[in-house]
Amino acid sequence: MAEEKESTSIPLSQAVDPEDPAKSPPTSPNSSTRKACCAVLQSWVSKKFMTGCVVLFPVAVTFFITWWFIQFIDGFFSPLYERLGVDIFGLGFLTSLLFVFLIGIFVSSWLGSTLFWLGEWFIKRMPFVKHIYSASKQISTAISPDQNTTAFKEVAIIRHPRIGEYAFGFITSTVILQNEKGDEELCSVYVPTNHLYIGDILLVNSEEIIRPNLSIREGIEIIVSGGMTMPQLITPLERIPRKNLSIQLNRIQ
Repeated sequence: MAEEKESTSIPLSQAVDPEDPAKSPPTSPNSSTRKACCAVLQSWVSKKFMTGCVVLFPVAVTFFITWWFIQFIDGFFSPLYERLGVDIFGLGFLTSLLFVFLIGIFVSSWLGSTLFWLGEWFIKRMPFVKHIYSASKQISTAISPDQNTTAFKEVAIIRHPRIGEYAFGFITSTVILQNEKGDEELCSVYVPTNHLYIGDILLVNSEEIIRPNLSIREGIEIIVSGGMTMPQLITPLERIPRKNLSIQLNRIQ
């Protein structure tokens, strides 16, 4: 047993001190080159993998939302077709699109608009549902093709909240303020503070408003995306007078 211990023992002069790298045996050039190549390969693989994730993420999200939307809309009329013995995927979705189209035609008529007004009046009397309906209607009205008096008219850039800082907003109407210096045209600018559901209404002098070359939908995309869809170049448009939208405010005595 003593002979076996003596044969397996290592002299102290040949022992490696992990705390002192000067006493450790030198590494060969081949191992250093191998480690450098592995590090470069690992960095290249991780970079290309992240690039693939960045490219595929919006595609996957778009596909998932589109697929979920088709299944959601298809679920309204597909049970009806299943009772009739018709099992064709997408038929319920097409039926839903046709139904929405017919509703649009019906609401455009006098009878449909009257019934819609009665239903809207009933919903606005409900305690909790009226807030959800008001927020949803505000968004749908903003992108409505009719662009009536309650919809967003233009995208506006105003100096808010401090000088040198700008905020995106939407012009909803214009008013005439009568004061001692004369009539002053003000624009009612809606500045969202929480996407499009909550915001502030500011009355800004029409001469101080910057009207960019952005459509209503582009402005909504900028606000909803948190500014990620902001164009690199924004140019102002010429001011267009809107006398038909003016509302006269009497001077406060």
